[in-house]
Amino acid sequence: MADTLEFNEIYQEVKGSMNDGRLRLSRQGVIFKNSKTGKVDNIQASELSEGVWRRVALGHGLKLITKNGHVYKYDGFRESEFDKLSDFFKSHYRLELAEKDLCVKGWNWGTVRFGGQLLSFDIGEQPVFEIPLSNVSQCTTGKNEVTLEFHQNDDAEVSLMEVRFYVPPTQEDGVDPVEAFAQNVLSKADVIQATGDAICIFRELQCLTPRGRYDIRIYPTFLHLHGKTFDYKIPYPTVLRLFLLPHKDQRQMFFVISLDPPIKQGQTRYHFLILLFSKDEDISLTLNMNEEEVEKRFEGRLTKNMSGSLYEMVSRVMKALVNRKITVPGNFQGHSGAQCITCSYKASSGLLYPLERGFIYVHKPPVHIRFDEISFVNFARGTTTTRSFDFEIETKQATQYTFSSIEREEYGKLFDFVNAKKLNIKNRGHKEKKKVRPIPLFFLLLLLLLVQDIKQSYDEYADSDEDQHDAYLERMKEEGKIREENANDSSDESGEETDESFNPGEEDDDVAEEFNSHPSASSSSGDGDSDRDEKKPAKKAKIVRERKPRKKQLEGKKSKDPDAPKRPMSAYMLWLNASREKIKSDHPGISITDLSKKAGELWKAMSREKKEVWERKAEDAKRDYEKAMKEYSVGGKSESSRTEKSKKKKKKQEKQVKGKVEKKGVSSKSPSSKSPVKPTTESFKSKEFVSSDESSSGESKKEDSEEEEIASTPPSSEDSASGSD
Repeated sequence: MADTLEFNEIYQEVKGSMNDGRLRLSRQGVIFKNSKTGKVDNIQASELSEGVWRRVALGHGLKLITKNGHVYKYDGFRESEFDKLSDFFKSHYRLELAEKDLCVKGWNWGTVRFGGQLLSFDIGEQPVFEIPLSNVSQCTTGKNEVTLEFHQNDDAEVSLMEVRFYVPPTQEDGVDPVEAFAQNVLSKADVIQATGDAICIFRELQCLTPRGRYDIRIYPTFLHLHGKTFDYKIPYPTVLRLFLLPHKDQRQMFFVISLDPPIKQGQTRYHFLILLFSKDEDISLTLNMNEEEVEKRFEGRLTKNMSGSLYEMVSRVMKALVNRKITVPGNFQGHSGAQCITCSYKASSGLLYPLERGFIYVHKPPVHIRFDEISFVNFARGTTTTRSFDFEIETKQATQYTFSSIEREEYGKLFDFVNAKKLNIKNRGHKEKKKVRPIPLFFLLLLLLLVQDIKQSYDEYADSDEDQHDAYLERMKEEGKIREENANDSSDESGEETDESFNPGEEDDDVAEEFNSHPSASSSSGDGDSDRDEKKPAKKAKIVRERKPRKKQLEGKKSKDPDAPKRPMSAYMLWLNASREKIKSDHPGISITDLSKKAGELWKAMSREKKEVWERKAEDAKRDYEKAMKEYSVGGKSESSRTEKSKKKKKKQEKQVKGKVEKKGVSSKSPSSKSPVKPTTESFKSKEFVSSDESSSGESKKEDSEEEEIASTPPSSEDSASGSD
């Protein structure tokens, strides 16, 4: 048989809240440690009077009852653990672990039985529910009713507010069953009115939280704070820890009482009761008990008459009644010699005390942090000045506390203390550097190939965009030519010339056309019209040359021979030409811009296998293009195409000049128009002509000389005959 039994994930029921923790059974007794608060409940083996095993909501539970009537309930056991617990109770505690099941009939009438501090409502021999009378905060009576009100637990999700019992009248004379019921409840309830005489009273003590002056009345089972506005009742079982801390000025003392559950003032909760004492204040204290009772109850820890400093008297009485140790600062000593560090928490300044098992900060708001719940600490640079630093603490529940504005001189002392306590320091300077694993050569080669592939694809796409046929540009050119021809026709009919078309001295051929025409002998309006008509070819040439900057921009594309093989289209353009009609049919009324966007989305979403089909077609077209380019470069087609182009241009100019000469011969009414014109072999230039090296190239001079020869030749016999007719 083992001497100890330990159970993890056991829940203790306290005022309707299930607090998880660890239960340990040994020869000396039962110990339960709360995982949240760290509170330890110790039940001596000699105090146990009864143990009950029963089925509860969280599996199976253990109820322990002590000889003085206290009840402890623990849930979370498995059914298979009953035999082990039963044998342990028999061998070590000499108790029979009884099995009792709760009644589940659902009746609401039965019998009330008072046993110690427990009220049990039974149906037959089975209990329905049990109420610890220490949880009762108020008891009121009616004609045939008794109402119980309960202390509320902030940790409980659902709290029981009150219970009403109907007590039927009985035939016994002189005994009121309602009053008897209420007295049984009040004798064990945690109610301020149900008190006897106080053991001692401390008058007008300075309290920091809750703030004010309070009288502290010490009762056998609870502590009563009486102020001008509020009264507080603090049962001794709710006291977790006691702290006695010296102030930094060495003239005052803090006495801190940690509470769970906290005392309440409206919606405010006070988890700590902080009293401030002066070291120079003394008191003489007499307990309201005889010496035998004092000796029997406190076993020499207190005497009937005591005297000394006020903080010593309060701490001694509280230690004896609460039966808790008083925690004082350990061996830590700051830069100034004090056992605390001045710092700020949230918006207030206070004192941080490094203890043997944790940190405590006083006073607003008080904070107590145990070492076993700290995940790590961090020393951070101060946010306001370089003369201070911040001390950060993060708990295992991810709660962070930042104590700021700590003097720079305190860093070494605090760091040594934290390091000695073996706490995890987050920003320790000599951390090992993380080893950087080298990238494998295979991945480097793969990355290089990927970059080359992307660059090649980009170059092919750029070439295809540059060399592809621009249908919009060709259409604009054709429309421009048509507009020019229409303008020339309308000007020929009306015989008028606008100022915009007049730009003297731009090219030599304009001068040749102007002065190599048939002069008229008369100065009539008809002669002026004929002179203007002869200038029309010059105007057309000027309009075309005004667009010369546009030609320079497109020089790279227009300089190519039209008979040269065209560069192949990319895979995307081949797919787009084949799929354009399908996209239009799938999206009727779609604009050109939206069609391009839609095509790009479809191409991007296309699978690799489908794209490979068009890429193969693009490669075949590229091979055909390269083959054709070789044949074209060997055949020398570029020179012949330029010769044919110049011949076509020359023929077109001859037709224009011939047509205008015929028109003049028909429309002229002057007799001088019928006379033959002397051929002129000299070249004339107008006053407005200004030579320009940029605009008069060798090719243009050649074209101008050809136009002069055409203009200087006399008309044929057919032309003269038609003119005479």
